[in-house]
Amino acid sequence: MIIDAHAHLVAPDSLYAFRSMLLADGGYHGGKPKISDDALAESAASNVAIMDKVGTDLQLISPRPFHIGSSMQPSRMLQHWVRANNDTIARTIELHPSRFAGVGALPLAPEEPVSVAFAEVDRLVELGFVGILVNPDLHEGRGATPALGDRYWYPLYEKLVEYDLPMHVHSAGCYSDRETYSEHFITEESIAILSLLRSSVFADFPTLRVLISHGGGSVPYQIGRWQAEALHPGLGGSPDAERFEVALRRFWFDTVLHHEPSLELLLRTVGPDRVVFGTEKPGSGSAKNPDTGRDFDDIKPVIEGFDFLSDTDKKAVLSDNARLVFPRLKAQA
Repeated sequence: MIIDAHAHLVAPDSLYAFRSMLLADGGYHGGKPKISDDALAESAASNVAIMDKVGTDLQLISPRPFHIGSSMQPSRMLQHWVRANNDTIARTIELHPSRFAGVGALPLAPEEPVSVAFAEVDRLVELGFVGILVNPDLHEGRGATPALGDRYWYPLYEKLVEYDLPMHVHSAGCYSDRETYSEHFITEESIAILSLLRSSVFADFPTLRVLISHGGGSVPYQIGRWQAEALHPGLGGSPDAERFEVALRRFWFDTVLHHEPSLELLLRTVGPDRVVFGTEKPGSGSAKNPDTGRDFDDIKPVIEGFDFLSDTDKKAVLSDNARLVFPRLKAQA
């Protein structure tokens, strides 16, 4: 079984029309999106057809991150919007229970405690979702959100450990003049890794599972800098300190890289036992690669073609590791 652990909801335009209504009335009226069963079935079927074309058996789908809207004001809009996305995922799973599993978003807003999202975490567990998508920058480029190593996040980590839910770190929108949301993804994923490793989070929550999107941002590519810093006495490190490359293996990483040498570097750096197959397909990588004739996000043949991976390694990446990261997948997988 091929399990794609990083994919997003394919939904009718009527879902996004609902966000327009929320923005227009400031979220005063709430309500639900007017998504017909037929329209949702058509969207879901189009996604299943894409999965069949590239050989994916099961996708873990979450809301499209750049649409999450963590910084929407007033923040009451976020409660309605996130719930609508999660409900649409739940309806999609009902249509194809053997092809999809849910990773839910949370209505976390800037300057509010993470506990505001606990009711939604409880509801997602009741709905059978298998993981939680966490945006590490709630200000979406407009301010300074506490880094994931900060104790601000601790109540959420306690909740995730209680439910045995993994945290999939994926940045959302970005309204900074300095970078697009796609560039912001890489920035925030890199900060997430480094801030968590500088903190006591993994000591305080040893069973917390953290999946980092897009191959770990820039960290695997820049690993030499962090290896040196960890050992450098003048930078707060020590020759006796834990090696950075060892600490890095506390995380899980997905394969959403769209570049064969980069994916090879990730696998050789963190090991195939810490990498989970993901494509984000259909998404920004769904463009034809002129060098291969396949879409950039058609990643399965790349992994299968790596001769430095054993058959056991390839099976771990394409299937087995997802079951370890998402133990609630057992029912679907």
